[in-house]
Amino acid sequence: MPVEWQPVRQSRTHELVLQSIEEQVFAGELRAGDRLPPERELAPVLGVSRSALREALRVLETIGVLVAQPGRGPDSGARIVRNPDDALGRLLRLHFALGSYSLHDVLEARVVLERSSWAAAARHASPEDLDAAEQLVRRMGEPDVGVAEFNDLDTRFHVLIAGSSGNALTSTLTSAVRESVRPLILRALEETGDWPATATALNAQHERLLGLVREGRGGEAADLVEEHIRGLHGTLVDDNDAS
Repeated sequence: MPVEWQPVRQSRTHELVLQSIEEQVFAGELRAGDRLPPERELAPVLGVSRSALREALRVLETIGVLVAQPGRGPDSGARIVRNPDDALGRLLRLHFALGSYSLHDVLEARVVLERSSWAAAARHASPEDLDAAEQLVRRMGEPDVGVAEFNDLDTRFHVLIAGSSGNALTSTLTSAVRESVRPLILRALEETGDWPATATALNAQHERLLGLVREGRGGEAADLVEEHIRGLHGTLVDDNDAS
């Protein structure tokens, strides 16, 4: 039986540069904090043009593993970093806007992630993290807090608790998922008929959630955060289905 040959995928130059840098990271030759050689040195070593190298570096900067500082000083150049939260949030927000994921998918993912993080926070959260969360809850409870500020504080509150769970990946994913629907949540809050009453009701749940974590009652906190998320977020799903 004759061999059936398949076309070989032809990579673009910047993809080969990315592959080379990835291999250095996987081999442990490049770590967070390390600087890449200047473009004028790295491009000829890799055998590529400086434009192809810049394109690869821009991709790495976009996905949060590289930061580039222009100029000629000691802090200039490209440096390997670990900054996945903003990058994943931006990526997920774009894919959500493009219809890659439905609002229902995002809701269910958020429920799973936050149930896990709140249950774990009841076991692992430090007093400092809980005190910081309490400061956010207090501000959300003040009568002069506006919708936009409340939404920002609410995001920080949930992400902080996820970060206190002891699982860095859960924290990053929670942040990305929450950020992906931030504009929709903001719009829903702005369209609330009685904003003071809505803010009071939402923040009462925040206070109860924080109290459960302080008392180490992770299972109850997980149940309540699901109820909390499905309340407002579930309304978004219903509105989206209706439209």
